[in-house]
Amino acid sequence: MRIGFDVSPLHRPHPPGVVRATRGLVEALERRGVLEVVRIAPRPNADLRRWRHHSIVLQLARNDLLALHSPVSAFPILPAWRTLRRVHTVHELPWRHDAEENAGFGHQFWSSLATHRADAVVAPSEFVARDLRSGTLPPARDIRVVPWGVDACFARADEDASAGDAARARELGDAVRTLGDFVLLPGAARPKKNAEATLAAVATLARERRPRVVITGRSSTEDDARLRAAACALGVEDALVFTGPLDDAALAAHYRAARAVVVLSRSEGFAFPVVEGFACGAPVVVAEGTAQAEIAGDVGLAVLAHEPEDVARALERAGAERAELARRGGERASAFTWDRAAERIEALWKELLD
Repeated sequence: MRIGFDVSPLHRPHPPGVVRATRGLVEALERRGVLEVVRIAPRPNADLRRWRHHSIVLQLARNDLLALHSPVSAFPILPAWRTLRRVHTVHELPWRHDAEENAGFGHQFWSSLATHRADAVVAPSEFVARDLRSGTLPPARDIRVVPWGVDACFARADEDASAGDAARARELGDAVRTLGDFVLLPGAARPKKNAEATLAAVATLARERRPRVVITGRSSTEDDARLRAAACALGVEDALVFTGPLDDAALAAHYRAARAVVVLSRSEGFAFPVVEGFACGAPVVVAEGTAQAEIAGDVGLAVLAHEPEDVARALERAGAERAELARRGGERASAFTWDRAAERIEALWKELLD
């Protein structure tokens, strides 16, 4: 079975989670070899919207392909391409959860009306699948829940690392330890990530028990100013640390050293920091009733994100019960592999193409 795989997120700017999901899945499919995967990508200067809705079909035709797997929600929908088998991916529906990021008309269109033109829809969690089923225009097609995997850099045991990787891991670990006691909020500068809830929780703790709040990832001047103002208003301005973008090795070092990984987002479809944190031995704090709580299962410390005292209790519990939470988290993380994700995609395409 041959399928075209849209790898545009690996070549054009996309949210980090979409990039990670695209890379992990396509590499697993290629490694396994059950499907013959043909990577389809836009030219460097091509208009991405026009490419996705028109030019991609010409590339598929040149490769004699009648099947397209899209790791995003957009795909060719024109009737002229009705012979093309199409699977698309809906990562989240943020407007259903009062989040403004990625909640514009275009995203809503592709996650609702366009779903009727796809042969199947992939969602990374049952949380997203429920959102799709309960929408104004519920999908007419099959919805498959395919949880993503944990990249090897987070799951690799020390004994499996090369000498160079192990040396860098030690160097990074030494550097991260200079932060002292901290909680980690990966990529949490954007408003939808709700970093303010963690700052409010830290402010309720006695000064001698307050961890630092470390936020990774790219952030805008406006986001930095918003969070610094919030921290100042709460009296915890000294606790806030921005690292900027980190490569995966540095991110893993931060996971391993953190008292807890905190994911209190207003909207997520999967939340990679949950499984990455578990794989690295960190306790994870999640908001109740969310996609990240689903992924964390009963290992996550579920809280009412709008209750600072509840979040603070979870942060203290993370420190007190770290060893046991780390053991259970490692077991939970082992359920999320790219091979398992690829196996589900292979089964889906087998059903569509047989």
